[in-house]
Amino acid sequence: MKAIMQRVSTASVSINEKIYSQIGQGLLVLLGITQDDTQEDVDWLCKKIIGLRIFSDHDGKMNLSVKDIKGEILLVSQFTLYASTKKGNRPSFTEAAPPTLAIPLYQACISRLQNELGKNIKTGQFGADMQVSLVNDGPVTIVIDTKDKK
Repeated sequence: MKAIMQRVSTASVSINEKIYSQIGQGLLVLLGITQDDTQEDVDWLCKKIIGLRIFSDHDGKMNLSVKDIKGEILLVSQFTLYASTKKGNRPSFTEAAPPTLAIPLYQACISRLQNELGKNIKTGQFGADMQVSLVNDGPVTIVIDTKDKK
């Protein structure tokens, strides 16, 4: 799994020009799922998302997690994170998991994050054409790949 986490002051997902979901301060997480991802990847990634200390404390240092600040999470599936651009100019998405594998893992991420954060997780709509808007706070953007845990 790959996740692009952005610290935001606000973020939203619109579908068909209507706001589908939105959050205030917290994390926008774009999530890519590949063919060999498992529940172990879900568990590791969700623990990392909840615990990553990228919010400022009263001294302005990144010492607080999304849970510490009582922030929100907007989780959006994004298969294009597994685009291969090695050949030609048209990306290949063969590494992205098919929906039959990706949807259950995406739903497992939602459940795990809700349990860890203690509140509902806002989402996009799997497979929909979405417009994502955000105000990146900092800017702070972190990329996490469960296949690179070093």
